[in-house]
Amino acid sequence: MVGAVLSGLTLAGCAGEEQEPVSVGLITKQEENPYWVSMRDVAQKTADELDVDLVTATGTSDTDVASQEAALADMVEEGVDGILIAPTDPVALLPAIQEARDAGVVVIALDTPVHPPEAVDAFFATDNEAAGRLIGEYAAAKADDLRLDPQVAMLNLSGNISSGELRRMGFLEGFGLTEDDPAIVASVDTRGDRDNAAVVMNQVLAEHPDINVVYTVNEPAALGALAALEDADVDLDEVVLVSVDGGCRAMREAVRPGDIDATAMQYPQNMAREGVRAIAAAVREGEAPMGFLDTGTELVSDDPMDGVESRRVEFGIRTCWGS
Repeated sequence: MVGAVLSGLTLAGCAGEEQEPVSVGLITKQEENPYWVSMRDVAQKTADELDVDLVTATGTSDTDVASQEAALADMVEEGVDGILIAPTDPVALLPAIQEARDAGVVVIALDTPVHPPEAVDAFFATDNEAAGRLIGEYAAAKADDLRLDPQVAMLNLSGNISSGELRRMGFLEGFGLTEDDPAIVASVDTRGDRDNAAVVMNQVLAEHPDINVVYTVNEPAALGALAALEDADVDLDEVVLVSVDGGCRAMREAVRPGDIDATAMQYPQNMAREGVRAIAAAVREGEAPMGFLDTGTELVSDDPMDGVESRRVEFGIRTCWGS
């Protein structure tokens, strides 16, 4: 992390000098989630600061592979130096990524890993398993504090998206659950979409009205689940709702009032900033990016639990992303 930051500072310091031109492609998943919009905005700001040409593309959902395949091919045709991609599928995109690398393009995965990891030059992201573990530990402590007999609903992403799977696995570990634990009364996919999460949460509540712990893979899913819980007149003081993201809207509207009990905050702005800097450094300084860069996570709650490290919502409001 320090090396990436120092490289960026060096490049920024040379802004007044004649620099080798650099072009970077950024491929995100969709525009409905402010997470991806924030990533694009910070990438553009960083590119402007470093005199880098940024080309962007996005898909229609977190599972839209075809749009990302087309974007990879288009950017290679345009002759970009490097591509930052938040892959919608860890395996299906590998042939298109390999074609880009065979053409001499540096490829860095953002947010979501590919399999195998060496299919890209580097990976800049939240430690998703650690983020899930944080909210799992918090949910277990809060359920114990409320003296609940945990009845857990898990609102996941999609089985083929590794970031969501890592969060789910981390939550199970943090809470102290096994895959087949009888405390898990429902486990459903939401594709990280608010409306879809509301629909499936309504269905889950119809079958299991006694749910009292809700894991959500991201804050759009959390807000959808929250809407369903409110529609069902569930007493939110007797439900533990946790999530991952750190977006400003959810922080203001749901974490601050305590409807989302805790969220593991991640930093898409760090992924975008360090990604653009890394490709600029690769072209101008010959510093090839490699390996995994952990871009950070913090648990945020205004109802802290003993033994679970967290920050107050005031911190979350200061450091959140999106509008």
